[in-house]
Formats: sequence, C-alpha cells, structure tokens
Amino acid sequence: MSRLALWLGGLIVLLVVPLIVPPGWVVVLSKMLIAALFALAFNLLSGQAGMLSFGHAAYFAVGVFATLHLMQAAEAGLNVPTPLMPLAGMAAGLICGVICGVFATLRSGVYFSMITLAIAELFYNLAPNLEGLFGGEGGISSLRQPFAGLTFGSDREVYYLVAAWAVAGMALMYFYTRTPFGRLTIALRENEQRVRFLGYNTYHSRIIIFTISAMFSGLAGGLLAVTNESGNYVLFETNTSATVVLHAFIGGAGVFLGPAIGAILLTGFAHLVSDATPLVLLYQGAIFMLVMVFAPKGLAGAAMSLREPLRSGRWRSLILPAFAVASATLAIAASFVLAMELLERFFSTQYAARVQSGHGLIPIQYLGYDWGVRSPLTWAVPIGLALVGILLMRFGVGMSRRALRMAASQPAVKFGFVLGAKR
Repeated sequence: MSRLALWLGGLIVLLVVPLIVPPGWVVVLSKMLIAALFALAFNLLSGQAGMLSFGHAAYFAVGVFATLHLMQAAEAGLNVPTPLMPLAGMAAGLICGVICGVFATLRSGVYFSMITLAIAELFYNLAPNLEGLFGGEGGISSLRQPFAGLTFGSDREVYYLVAAWAVAGMALMYFYTRTPFGRLTIALRENEQRVRFLGYNTYHSRIIIFTISAMFSGLAGGLLAVTNESGNYVLFETNTSATVVLHAFIGGAGVFLGPAIGAILLTGFAHLVSDATPLVLLYQGAIFMLVMVFAPKGLAGAAMSLREPLRSGRWRSLILPAFAVASATLAIAASFVLAMELLERFFSTQYAARVQSGHGLIPIQYLGYDWGVRSPLTWAVPIGLALVGILLMRFGVGMSRRALRMAASQPAVKFGFVLGAKR
C-alpha cells in the first residue's frame, strides 16, 4: 500500500504542479520529466545490469530524429495522432539498440563502455553529413498537429502529453524490474559466470537488456522532439551521454526512482543558475564529487539509510547532526561559489581588456559588492567559510554515524509503540 500511495501522490503532484508554477517553468517541467525517463532507461543498463554506457546519447538522439520525421509526415498529410508520435522514437531506439547491442555486448566492463562511446561518436561524426536523416548542420524541425480538439499549441498541453508518456514509461520499466528476466538482469550484474552455469545465454540476455534500455531512451528522445519541435546533431555529443550518467549516479543507481530524482533536481538546478553564471557544468561536477564522497549510493540511497532511525524512533538523535551537515554544506557551497565566481570574473576577457586599457586591478563586482583583488579580506571570506564548513561537516558526519549505529542496534519503535524486530 505504501508504494501505491507513493505512486498516487506522485501522479497528483504531476497534475497540479503545472497549474501553480510560473508559465515559463512549464517547459522546464516537461524537460525534467524527459530527463527523468532517460535516466531511468539508462539505469536499466547501468544500475540494474552493471553495464556502464558512455554513449547512450545515440539512442536518445535517434528517437528525436525519428519522431521529427514522423511529425513532418503528419504535416504532409499522414494521419498519425500527435499523442502517438513518441512511439516513432521508441521504435527507432529499439531497432538501433538491437543493431548496436549485438556489437557492444560482445565485450564487458571497460571495453563495453568504450564500444558504446565509439558508437555514439560514430553517430556524432556521421550525422552532419547525412542531411536526409539528420538535417545536416541546421537539423530538422516540424510542428505539432491538432488532435481531438487539442491544438498542442500551449506548453501546458504538451506537458500533460509528456507526463502521460513519462509515467507510462516509468511504470513499464518498474514492472520490468519485477519480472523474472528483470531479476536475471541483477544476477548478471552480480555474477555473470554463475548465471552462465545455470544454463542462461548471457550474451543474448545482455542484448535484450541493451535493447530495452535503448528503446526507452528513444521514447525519451521522442518526447523531446514533441516538446522542442526541432533537433540537431549536437544531441549525439558526449555531453548528453555524460549528463545522464551524472543524473543516475547523483540520484542513486541502487534505488529505482533514484536516477529520476537526480535528473529532476539537476535539470531544475541548471535552469535556475544558467542565467546567473556560465559555470553551470563546473557546479554540476562539484555536486557529483560531493555526492560520490559523502553519499556513494546517491541521494536516494542516503535517504533510504534513514529508514532504520525512523522505524526505531531514534530520528530525534539525527536532528543536530543533520543541522550541522546542512550548515556545513551551505558554508562549503558558499565558499566554493564565491571563489569560483571571483576567479571567473578575474580571468575573463572583459576584465583583462579593462586592465590593459589602463584601469589597473580594479575591484570585481559580485553580489552588489566591490571585491578588491589585492584585499586580503576578499580571499579570507571564502577560505574562512570553507574552514568552518569542513569543521562542521566532520562534526555532523561523526554524530550521524554514531546515531545510525545506535539506531541499528535498537528494537523498532514508531510513534512510541514497540513494534518488535519482526513484523
């Protein structure tokens, strides 16, 4: 019942959120859901089967272009409803996944990762020259067609279409993980040799898993095509593949919805800060490093580790360490952002031009203040924030570990009632 309540709560949130956010955020919400679906598709291969792909952008982008071609055919008179357009991306991802999976799954480990990267690079270099398929340098564009009284001209209508497909795709992937073959996927990750001894053809199994992951990646690409109504060959570049890796591992590859959480948070973060700074990728990389150091199982994995304290009734013992860790995180983040923004402005071409024009080392303007380059106070502020943050982090992490160990050794208590170790 708790899982059903979670899914129903999520559906209610998806229905209500576009009605209360500013209009400019509706498109961002659509892209959050697309990124979440793509991250979950990637995690079927990486997190569930243990096959890390560095080139999953290929199947995502193929889904974009296949859907755009179908949209162009609909403009020319083909009777295909707009809500079914993403199926073209799904089919293209499936076909491409079968063909590429036959070669990529011949090897495992780092060799598999390198092959997937090579396949994506092959697409990236071929796409500009195949104008009939990918539109060359300019890409492909099309328009959504009306269907059943809906024009799909508003961002909100497109959002609900994306949300419906995203929920359907997530549900299908979840049910896949509960099937016997989904369990076999995890067995392949844990001990492929033992699975082979049990009589399974591991090579064919890897191809199937690869194809399913590529198929849902193509579905995510199809939804992006419907949202943007255009696509360019740059979708094949390694940045797209790297982004989905970050989303999956920051969110937590060991929890089904973990990659989706990471994708939603980072997509929203990128939208929030992209207008304020050009260092978005730097900050995303820093977030990834912090999560891997302090929460190797991702954000969802860290949240799951709090179940025992909540069940045992000792959650109050985590309030102080949680406050310390949160304060430390804010202090370290403020220190890092302040230092990076000052350095970015100091080494910018605009600042160098002003220095060469005879103005000298003028103060750097940031957050409404003039930060003197030669002033010790300018650099003492980020250093001091970093030191305070590190001390608070050590204190908070130490207290958290002690509280978690104590909670694991206590009988389960909830709301003051002893439930017992076995329920």
